[in-house]
Amino acid sequence: MSSPSVPRPPRRRAEPLQRLLFGGVYGTVLASVLVAALDHDSGRPDPGYDAVWVLLAALASAAAHGYAHAIAHRTAGETTVTAGTARSVLTEWPLVAAVVPTVAVLLGAYGGWWSEDAAIDAALFVNTVALFGWGLWAARVAGRGWVSSCRAGGVDMLLGFFIVGANVLSK
Repeated sequence: MSSPSVPRPPRRRAEPLQRLLFGGVYGTVLASVLVAALDHDSGRPDPGYDAVWVLLAALASAAAHGYAHAIAHRTAGETTVTAGTARSVLTEWPLVAAVVPTVAVLLGAYGGWWSEDAAIDAALFVNTVALFGWGLWAARVAGRGWVSSCRAGGVDMLLGFFIVGANVLSK
């Protein structure tokens, strides 16, 4: 007589790809909100300083998200930070990578290639297009057709348009 088999927990399908897509959208929205909030009414624009703070905010957000994810899945008996917690924090790299285009555009302004206002406009444009791409890609990965995927990309793109609109209205 054979022993009953123990059911396996459901396997997380394509978790690295899901983390990439999640981090990409989250990081792109974060970068857009941060760059839209740049305002130098009280002083001289410093796009280098702004680029550093956008990057530091992304690093802090990624670390906080990874740590929160780790503690949410911590078992009752665990009392110390484990290698799993560190791994969870490190797997949030897509969030940080998603802000790199914004940081690069701000560093271009710091290098004198364009003004900071032009950099902000360019970053918001690039990030809005990137949001379309993230939505399109996520829908294609989920097995949706091209029309449905473009619709999903368009919905994600609305986040970018919302940020651009809020930026215009607030200034």
